[in-house]
Amino acid sequence: MQVIMVDQRKCTGCHQCELWCGSEIASESKEIPFSFFDDPQPVPRVFVEGKPFALQCRHCPDAPCVEACPNGSMTRDENGLVYVNETTCIACWMCVMACPFGVINPSSSLKVAIKCDRCRNMGYPICVEICPTNALQLVEREMPKTLSSKG
Repeated sequence: MQVIMVDQRKCTGCHQCELWCGSEIASESKEIPFSFFDDPQPVPRVFVEGKPFALQCRHCPDAPCVEACPNGSMTRDENGLVYVNETTCIACWMCVMACPFGVINPSSSLKVAIKCDRCRNMGYPICVEICPTNALQLVEREMPKTLSSKG
């Protein structure tokens, strides 16, 4: 499975990943800075915190958010990516509370949980594509076996 790796030494905290993520994923205009005049405003699915470090969904093998979702709106696709089915999300925020990394957020304007789905509808994560220092890289990584498959 491909994962987004963060090289903390290269991250300058420029927040370009946040800007582009919010604009490309959640905006109708898809143009910075115009996307921030959209209603509702775009919300990024990646966040730069503390000593510059980009946080995004880890698509956990044993995803607590998937287990916590009462109606199956938080699910995994055929590639192993965890995503929110926004049309069925009931905004209960159980996934928000269950996420060990704190990267699922409630969107009060959209009434759905929002999280990184690695730009699954675009084919390539915009945050990786636009990172000016190449601090974000998409790499192939063998995923650990899930607890449920250990028998």
